[in-house]
Amino acid sequence: MSRPISIHNHPFRFLLYLEWILLSFAALSAIIPPPFPRSSIRFTELTICTLVIFGLMGLRLPQNNQFIKVIYTATEIFLIVITRFFGGITYRIFPFLYLILVTRSCLIFQMQGRLVITVLSFIFFLLTLKRRFDRIPISPAEQERFLFFSFNFAVMFGLALIFVLLLMNTVLSERKSREELAIANEKLRQYALRIESQATLEERNRIAREIHDSLGHSLTALNLQLETALKLWQSQPQKAQTFLTRAKELASKSLQDVRQSVSAMRSHPLQEQSLEQATVGLAENMQRAIGVSPICKIDLADPISSEITTSIYRIIQESFTNICKHSQATEVTLELTTTDTHLHLIIKDNGRGFELGQNTTGFGLKSMRDRTLALGGKFNINSTPENGCQIIVEIPLMSRSNDKSTASR
Repeated sequence: MSRPISIHNHPFRFLLYLEWILLSFAALSAIIPPPFPRSSIRFTELTICTLVIFGLMGLRLPQNNQFIKVIYTATEIFLIVITRFFGGITYRIFPFLYLILVTRSCLIFQMQGRLVITVLSFIFFLLTLKRRFDRIPISPAEQERFLFFSFNFAVMFGLALIFVLLLMNTVLSERKSREELAIANEKLRQYALRIESQATLEERNRIAREIHDSLGHSLTALNLQLETALKLWQSQPQKAQTFLTRAKELASKSLQDVRQSVSAMRSHPLQEQSLEQATVGLAENMQRAIGVSPICKIDLADPISSEITTSIYRIIQESFTNICKHSQATEVTLELTTTDTHLHLIIKDNGRGFELGQNTTGFGLKSMRDRTLALGGKFNINSTPENGCQIIVEIPLMSRSNDKSTASR
C-alpha cells in the first residue's frame, strides 16, 4: 500500500502553501466586520474553526483505502457547506474552497473519482449561486443583468475547475512518467552492473580456460620432455640433448602463452594455420612426448567459423594432454569430419580409462564441455577402467546449412 500524502512527502509542496494563503484570506474575511449588516457572520468562531480543520486536513491525504478516501472527501464537502451557511460574507471565497477540493481529489483519486468531485463541486457552486440569487431582492429590470452576470460567473468558474483538473492531470502524469523513467533508469543501471559483472566473470573463465588449455598443455609436454631427458642422460646423452632442446622450445612457448593470457589479448591459437594443419601439429607433439603417433582421419569442408575451429583445436589439445598425462595409451585415433549440418569429432584411446562419476569434474573436461555447449553442440565421454576413453563432440554448422538453403532458393 502507498503511504498517505503528508507535508513530508507531498509531491507538490507549493500547493500546500497556496491552500494556506487562500484559507488565510478566508479567515480574515470572516474576522473583518462586513460593510453591510445583512452580510454579517452569525458564528465567527465556527467559521474560523471550520476553515482551520479544512486546512489541517490538507496535511494528510489518504492513499490506501477507497472507503477512507470517500469519507475524507465527504468531510471536506461538509465543512465547505458549514462555511457557506454560517460564514456570511465568507461565501465569496467558496470558489477557492472548491478549487482546493478538486486539487486534493486529483492527489487522492484516479481519473473517474476526479471527474465526480469536479462535477459535484460545480453543482454545489450552482446551488450556492442560486440561493444567493433567491435571497437578494432586486427589481425585475435588474434581474436580467444579474442573471447574465451569474451565468458568466458560473461559466468562468466551470472553466476554472476544468483548467485545474486538466492541469493537475498533466502535472501528475508528467511526475509519474519521471518516476517511472527514474525507476527504469535504476533498473537499467542495475542490469548494466549485472551484465558487467557477468561479462567480467565470463572473461575470467575464458582466460582461465586459455591458461589451462595452452599453458597447461605446454607445461605437461615440457615435463614429459624433461623426464625423458633425465632417464636418457646417462645412457644416451645425445638423445637426451634432443629432448632438452625440445623442452627449451616448450618453455619459450609457455612463457609466451603466459604473457598473452595475463594481458587478456590472446592471439588466435591456430596462428594462421588451418584446423587440419594444427591438428597434425598436435599429433606430432604427442608422438614426440610419449612416442605414440595418433591415427588421424580428417575430412573438413570449408568454410568453418574461427570460433568453431578455435574451440575444436582446444578440445583436441586438452584431450591429447590428458592422454599424455593419465592414459598410458599405446594407440590413439582421431576422427574429425563435417557434414552439411554438423562437425563431428571423435577421440579414442586404449589407455587405462576411468570412472565417469569420479573423474568428470576436472577443469580440463569441464572446459571441453563448456566450449562445446557454448556453440550449441553435444559433448559425451565414454570410459570405463582399463578400457580406454572415447570423447564425442558434435557441433552444428548452422551458417553453412543456412548458406546452402539460401543458395538453393
